[in-house]
Amino acid sequence: MSTAGIILCGGQSQRMGRPKAWLPFAGELMLQRVARILGEVVSPLVVVAAPEQAVPPLPPEVAIVRDEVKDRGPLQGLAAGLAALAGKAETAFLSSCDVPFLRPAFVRRVIELLGDRRICVPQVDGFQHPLAGVYRVDVLPVVRQLLAADRLRPVFLFDEVPTRIISAAELADVDPDFQSLRNLNTPEAYEAASREAAGEQTSR
Repeated sequence: MSTAGIILCGGQSQRMGRPKAWLPFAGELMLQRVARILGEVVSPLVVVAAPEQAVPPLPPEVAIVRDEVKDRGPLQGLAAGLAALAGKAETAFLSSCDVPFLRPAFVRRVIELLGDRRICVPQVDGFQHPLAGVYRVDVLPVVRQLLAADRLRPVFLFDEVPTRIISAAELADVDPDFQSLRNLNTPEAYEAASREAAGEQTSR
């Protein structure tokens, strides 16, 4: 089963106050880091940006596509990413661009747990994480139906197609602290994560 990667970076970053994709992090820009980590596991990679959004430099093999309509959330981005992958992969790992501690082993485990379902999504501490899940490319028509009906929450998609919900226990051995799910939404969270990354580099 061939698995690609989709990284969403078209959000407004309202709480952060500046575009997350361009945030410096441990010697890279945030989007560059997430693309590098995810690219260790899956191929090809597609980055979904908002219309006319500036995107940091990326390797030439990373495709950049645009949301058809901006500010409609992750389902709009998923639709653009899946459309770009038609005929190129069977499944895709979906990620946001603000998860600098994403672990390749976590990505591999989520992919492995898809089985015969059409979607596979972690649930940790009572929260489902659609931006750390695996989606079969052929769910695109259902995504488009939901968008047309203004049903924009990912949970609506999970209700429509067979979805495997992954428990925390199934992921704990590959990412005990669930750092792969740690997204950075505020300047305070970004600064704390940057300090941690700098400490890790110093201790090596």
